[in-house]
Amino acid sequence: MSEALEYHKNPGRPGKLGVTATKPLNNQRDLSLAYTPGVAEPVLEIARDPDLAYDYTNRGNLVAVISNGTAILGLGDRGALASKPVMEGKAVLFKKFAGVDAIDIEVDSKEPEEIIRIVTKISPSFGGINLEDIKAPECFKIERELIDALDIPVFHDDQHGTAIIVTAGLINALELAGKKKQDIRVVFSGAGAAAVATANLLVEFGIPRANIWMNDVNGLLFNGREGMFPEQAVFAQGDRALTLADQLQGADVFIGLSAANILNGDMLKRMSANPVIFAMANPVPEIGWDEARAARPDALLANGRSDSPNQVNNLLAFPYIFRAALDCRARHINFSMKLAASRALADLCRAPVPEDVLAAYNLHHLEYGRDWFIPKPLDRRLYVELPPVIVRAAVESGEARIRLDESSYRDRLLQEQEVL
Repeated sequence: MSEALEYHKNPGRPGKLGVTATKPLNNQRDLSLAYTPGVAEPVLEIARDPDLAYDYTNRGNLVAVISNGTAILGLGDRGALASKPVMEGKAVLFKKFAGVDAIDIEVDSKEPEEIIRIVTKISPSFGGINLEDIKAPECFKIERELIDALDIPVFHDDQHGTAIIVTAGLINALELAGKKKQDIRVVFSGAGAAAVATANLLVEFGIPRANIWMNDVNGLLFNGREGMFPEQAVFAQGDRALTLADQLQGADVFIGLSAANILNGDMLKRMSANPVIFAMANPVPEIGWDEARAARPDALLANGRSDSPNQVNNLLAFPYIFRAALDCRARHINFSMKLAASRALADLCRAPVPEDVLAAYNLHHLEYGRDWFIPKPLDRRLYVELPPVIVRAAVESGEARIRLDESSYRDRLLQEQEVL
């Protein structure tokens, strides 16, 4: 605890984020170009053609990280100001892993309409909006209405970052388990923002909605049950409650985005052969790794912990999603782009692992299989491998404003990677 506080406080300036000038400001000429009278020229050009803001300002590489602090990293509603360390951290990750400039903006409001209005009004400053740690169901309305109102990417990472990585892991896990996506039955524990978004992406991936069972803190979502919000209700199954243990009978996949220690080995023994178990409650998962492995040696396991061989970490997705979206000036981040990211992540596990990745995790060997089917967040190949396929999906789906030659784009990313 004291180490974390000391890290954020010292040395030098408190916090984790600063601003660095990108142009020289050393003499009278520089000053006249950077400010008056030189700024008049780009002002007039942007007034004539707003798209030129991408050429003359930092808009094309700037993301707003926005939160109201109502769902902070499993800590709940701690207020907008208390979310600032997390949002600063998110901005640092954007810069370090994808070269994206980001600024945190904490909005002191719990009213969706007010947050929508504020973000809409400040949006001309930014090339993209990353929503963070806003509780459900308000987060759905905020994201949906901002997507409709703005012509820049809006992305709630708590929803879609998790969805992208779970889908990537599931692509590989199903292959390793010898299961087909159209045949499996999936049980969710958790029905919040991340769970709903993950279920929606799995449907787009090809898992029948009728094969997805979802539970919130009150149990199974079933038709006619009171207290469901609309985004949850589309996953209602049957007309009566069933226990989680009963739902797991013969199930192929468990996806946990809920609470610690709600599973046990006996419940896992009810699942089908080669079960896929994503226990992502943090910091304590729905079932511990050793207990799950002891109960089901044939299981394919993943969780949200950094000491897990298969960690579901949003860092695998959001920097590269925004890098791609900014580079092709995408209007939105759609399902095609998300699935492209998932498939690229899945593919990365099948390639030989570079020595620097092994060194970063103090490993001697890493090979695609039961013990490794989700990439590592510190894999530098992510910067080069993910954005091009996401850009391609943006172009093919009509979201990109500009086309990028894929070969040249990869070369550019390779060069940029050297200075990250």
